[in-house]
Amino acid sequence: MCGIAGIYSFKDIDLESKIKSAVASLESRGPDSNGFFVRDNVALGHTRLSIIDTSDAGSQPFMDASGNYVLVFNGEFYNHNDFREELIADGVKFTSKSDTEVLLYLLIKYGSSAIEKLNGCFAFAFYDIRKKECLVVRDRMGINPVVLYRDDDKIMFASEMKALIAMGIPKEIDNEALKTYFQLNYIPTNQGIFKNTRKLRPGSFLRITPDGVEEHSYYSILNRRTSPIDDDYETAKKRLRELLAASVQRRLIADVPLGCFLSGGIDSSIITGLASQFTSKLNTFSVGFSDNKYFDETDCAEIIAKRFGTNHTAFKISSKDLLDNILHTLDYLDEPFADSSALAVDILSKLTRTKVTVALSGDGADELFSGYNKHSAHLRVMNAGLKEKTVAAFAPVWKIMPKSRNSKIANTFRQLDRFASGYKLSDAERYWRWASIGDDAYTDRLLKCKVDGTVFGERKSQCIGKDFSDMNDVLYADMHLVLQGDMLTKVDMMSMANSLEVRVPFLDHTVVNYVSCLPSSYKIDSQSRKKILRETFADFFPPELLNRRKHGFEVPLLKWFNNELYDLIENDLLSEKFVEGQGLFNYNEVLELKNRLRSNNVGDAAAKVWALIVFQWWWKRNMNL
Repeated sequence: MCGIAGIYSFKDIDLESKIKSAVASLESRGPDSNGFFVRDNVALGHTRLSIIDTSDAGSQPFMDASGNYVLVFNGEFYNHNDFREELIADGVKFTSKSDTEVLLYLLIKYGSSAIEKLNGCFAFAFYDIRKKECLVVRDRMGINPVVLYRDDDKIMFASEMKALIAMGIPKEIDNEALKTYFQLNYIPTNQGIFKNTRKLRPGSFLRITPDGVEEHSYYSILNRRTSPIDDDYETAKKRLRELLAASVQRRLIADVPLGCFLSGGIDSSIITGLASQFTSKLNTFSVGFSDNKYFDETDCAEIIAKRFGTNHTAFKISSKDLLDNILHTLDYLDEPFADSSALAVDILSKLTRTKVTVALSGDGADELFSGYNKHSAHLRVMNAGLKEKTVAAFAPVWKIMPKSRNSKIANTFRQLDRFASGYKLSDAERYWRWASIGDDAYTDRLLKCKVDGTVFGERKSQCIGKDFSDMNDVLYADMHLVLQGDMLTKVDMMSMANSLEVRVPFLDHTVVNYVSCLPSSYKIDSQSRKKILRETFADFFPPELLNRRKHGFEVPLLKWFNNELYDLIENDLLSEKFVEGQGLFNYNEVLELKNRLRSNNVGDAAAKVWALIVFQWWWKRNMNL
C-alpha cells in the first residue's frame, strides 16, 4: 500500500503547498519516498511503500514517455504481467518492472474500460494532461480507501481524511454522520465526519474535467437474486477451493518479505494452508495474550503452523501492552472509529512489520460465508419456532435483568435482551439494530445537535437496502456496511499506521462473485456457520480445531475505565466541564453511562463510553481545542 492525494480545481488556487502538506500527513503509508505533480489546476501527490520493483524506477507520480499522462497509484495490480507482453507488442518500452507502469499504459490504451481488467486492491488517479481529464478510481471491494471533499471551486481526494484536513478543508461536523457513528461505532462509506466529505464508493470512479464531475460504477457485488449459481454442493466446494487457491497465489507476488497472519481461527488457517502450497517456509504471525489464557489462541496457531511447516512467530503481549499502545492507535485515527479490536490489530501490525512488509489475512470470510453470531440470530428469526417466540415474549424480563459482557450469566441476559428487542422489528430495522451498539433513543438522548431525520434515513437505506427475506440478503448488506465501513477500514488504518501492507484473498472479486451467488444454505444452517468453507478445507485441520468456536478477543475496556483510564475519563475527556463547553452532548446521558460502568448492569455502556473517548480524543486533535 501507499498513499495518494490530489486536487482538481476549477479556479486558480495555491496547489503546491496544499499537496505537499497532504503527502506529508500520509508518511506512514509510504515511508520509502514521495513525489508531486502540479500543472494547470491539477495537483497529484504520492508517498511510497515499495513492494514490487523497489528501485527508484518505480517511484511516483509516474509519467509516460510522451509526458502527456501521469498516474499516482496505491495498492496492487496482481495480474499486471498478463498485460505486459501485449503492451510491449504495441511498442511500449518499459523502464521498470512495476505494476504501476503497466497500469499507466493500460489506461492510455483503453481509458476507463481498463479498470475492469484489473485484479487487485487499488486506489489511483490518472490524469490526461491534453484533455485535462482526471480519473479517480477505487477497487471493487473498497480495500483501499479514497476520501473525497467537494465544494463549488474544487474537488480533493486522498487515501485518508488527515490529508484532506492538511489541505485545509472546512472542519464543520456533519450531524447525520455523527449520529451514525454513535450508533454503529464507525462512519460508513457513503458519508464522512465533516460536511461535504465522504468516501468514494467501492467499484466506482470519478471522471473530472473542466466541465464538472461525473461518478460512474464499474462493479457491484453480484447477488443470488439477479445472478444465481446452482452448482450442487460438491461442485461448489471444488470450485471454491480452486478460486481461493488462485486468489492466494496472486497475492504472493512481492519483492519484499511476506507472511500471513495466523490467529488459529478457520479463516487465517485456510489462507496459511493455501499459501504454503506456493511458497516454501512461509512466515506466519500470531499474537497471544499472556494474562488472559481464554483469549490466547496461539496454541491453535502453532498447531496449524506445524501442520504446514511455516516459519512461525507468536508474539506474547499483555493487557498492559495494549494499554501502553492505546495512544498510538488513537493518534492515528483521522475520523472517529470505535471498534476496540483496532487496538489489537495495531499492535499485531506493529510487531509483524518488524519481520515482513506484506501480510495476508483472513478478513472478509465472516461477511462472505456467514460467520457472526448475529447471522445465526437472523436465521432463527426467519425460521422462528416456539423457543424464539418465547424469548421474544419475555422481552420485559430481559430488559430489567443485569446485563454485562463480563460474566457468563449477565452476557446471556444481554444477548437475550438484544434478540428480543430485534425480534419485533422489521427486517431492515432489525439488521441495523443488530449491527449497532446504540439505537435512535440513545443517540437522541446523547446528542444536542439537530439531525435531519430524512437525510439520516436515506443514508441508512443506501447502506443496507430493504429486502432481508433470505440470509444472502443479510450477507449482502454486511459486505456493504460492516465489511467496507468497519473491518476493511480497521485493517487499512492500523496496518498503514505501521507501514505494513495487508492483502485479503477472500475478497478477490472472482471469489466474492461466486460465493455471493450460491444458496445461503451452503453457508449457514441451524447447526453450522461458514458451512461450505469448513467442509471444503476440512483436510487442513485436526478435528478439534475444525469445529472449535473462535473466542476472538475482548479488549478489557471496563477494567481500564474503572482503573487505569479513570482519570482520563473523569477529569479530562468526559468531565462535565469539557463536555458542557464542547456543546455537542447532553452531560446527563454521559453521566448515566459513566455510572453504569460501576454498576452490576453494565450492558453495552463500556462500548458506548469507548466511542465517546475515541471521539473526544479525535476532537481535541482535529478541532484545535
